[in-house]
Amino acid sequence: MPVRIPAARRSETAIFGMAGVASLAPFYMMLPGAEERVAAQTARWAPRWERSISRVAAPAERFTQRAEPRVARTIKKIDDKLPLEKMALNVDRRIKRGIVRMGGTP
Repeated sequence: MPVRIPAARRSETAIFGMAGVASLAPFYMMLPGAEERVAAQTARWAPRWERSISRVAAPAERFTQRAEPRVARTIKKIDDKLPLEKMALNVDRRIKRGIVRMGGTP
């Protein structure tokens, strides 16, 4: 019996497409004349992108202003709970002791 592979969802297709673009973009930019082609396309499409972005920018900015205090509080809680400075000093001490043990000077 053949194995049935489910159809890809829209999100999966979009993610695979973005991964392909991101992985092939450096090779595209190595081709001769790529910068000129990108500049021409940017000049052509930039006005449309700016019109589209203007519809999204204001709601996104409001959302960020609402979410920022909660995110800041959460980060502060995490920073207070984690002994990062103590851990960093211990790692530094261990590295220095290892160098001294091997016959070097820290």
